[in-house]
Amino acid sequence: QVQLVESGGGLVQAGGSLRLSCAASGDIFSTMGWYRQAPGKQRELVATISSVATTNYEDSVKGRFTISRDNAKNTVYLQLNSLKPEDTAVYYCWVVTAQKFGVWGQGTQVTVSS
Repeated sequence: QVQLVESGGGLVQAGGSLRLSCAASGDIFSTMGWYRQAPGKQRELVATISSVATTNYEDSVKGRFTISRDNAKNTVYLQLNSLKPEDTAVYYCWVVTAQKFGVWGQGTQVTVSS
């Protein structure tokens, strides 16, 4: 059974930084990534990283956010720098299993005050 444990969200002032972590267990994971959902908006891709560390970012976070992974720990990280109020959202970890199923984490709140 796949389990995802997210951590690292919180409240930060604009310009600040946070680091999100998502520890996955129960399978082998190919792509791992992060999505976010702001109030009243659809869930959107933030960043993904493949098993060989190929990354993909949503345009608005390029140069500010960095995704990385530790394959030995089955953990994916998202470093959020230069945060803006519009980055406020629930951030969801997302992984793809060996059977190509997508699995979501429970979400962690990131709130950026102006």
